[in-house]
Amino acid sequence: MSDVMSEPRVLFVCVQNAGRSQIAEAMFNALSGGAGVARSAGTQPADEVHPHVAAALADRGFDVSRKIPHRLTDDDAEWADVVVTMGCGDACPVTGKPTEDWALPDPKLMSVSDLAQLIDEIGLRVADLLDRLGHKTATA
Repeated sequence: MSDVMSEPRVLFVCVQNAGRSQIAEAMFNALSGGAGVARSAGTQPADEVHPHVAAALADRGFDVSRKIPHRLTDDDAEWADVVVTMGCGDACPVTGKPTEDWALPDPKLMSVSDLAQLIDEIGLRVADLLDRLGHKTATA
């Protein structure tokens, strides 16, 4: 992924679309500064974003309070230029698009400190992905 991709479209996929993929989508959309766009989806979506994830993100200035977990569709995979999977195993999409898997733990039952570390890690990975796509991250 070393070529500069003009306004890359990135799809983040996890199981419930209630934690990891929501964090990554929010951070990508903020850090890209409009130079790219992200969506997220889940293979078995939950009814809501995990409340403690939404609260932790809100503390960092990311509002996911109106987000509703979304079931992964073929249209999502077709829309994306790059797909990032996170723990969805055999149910992860096979798209023929550039795909990478981020082995990250599920935040569903994480403590506040473990969740903070996970959000930091996702932020680093999102910044690295943007860099590899040829885009500098926006400053907060």
